[in-house]
Amino acid sequence: MEKLRPVVFGPDRLPGFETGDPNQPAVILLQEWWGVTPIVKQQAALLSERGPFRVLVPDLYKGVVGVDMEEAGHLMTGLDFRRAVRELQQAVDYLRATGSPRVAISGGCMGGALSFAAAQYVNGLAAAAPFYGTPAREMPWIEVDKIRIPVQYHTGMLDPILGFSDPRNAVEVTDKMRAAGGDVELHLYDNTPHSFLNALTPEGAEFLRRWRYGVPPPEQVTLAFDRLVHFLNRHLRAP
Repeated sequence: MEKLRPVVFGPDRLPGFETGDPNQPAVILLQEWWGVTPIVKQQAALLSERGPFRVLVPDLYKGVVGVDMEEAGHLMTGLDFRRAVRELQQAVDYLRATGSPRVAISGGCMGGALSFAAAQYVNGLAAAAPFYGTPAREMPWIEVDKIRIPVQYHTGMLDPILGFSDPRNAVEVTDKMRAAGGDVELHLYDNTPHSFLNALTPEGAEFLRRWRYGVPPPEQVTLAFDRLVHFLNRHLRAP
């Protein structure tokens, strides 16, 4: 698995990690509330290989990683989400200016909610694929019915975080988008808890056990990742 290289990008010299051919279509992969962990970097490397894509992981916490759920919660609540969206605009501009013809965005939990935000406010995105996180609770200023790029949303049927990533919330958010004419897919996964895409790697599955998220059925993780790659290729390589 290829290691990610540290980069800085944009007028603000923002930190991040990157992998893949600069001339390939690009995916911005966003962190969960923990920060840019080794598991996020592993996911980025897998996504880059499968696409193949150029993948950029912006470091929204600027080098800080939560050591437990309490600290991760403080880091997320302390994040200026509007500023983060502006930084994501710099990420898109950087990727397009340095070789990538098209750019999409994905991420889970906090990164899922920010993917919705970027889909509304960041120019130059071709598609968004959020996982188990909507802006309905953390970012009430996001109007998902105004999103006009294709969106593919994933969450688990056992996700317990009400108003953020539970299945009822997923249906409400995507129904609102669909009623407004949005191009949106919703995928719900049986017997699957929050943060399930971490189980793409053995380290990620152990992380889920350690923090008692629950470990999803492997076939559901594979299905979600396959759907993600197919969706990204469809919208990043369209003529």
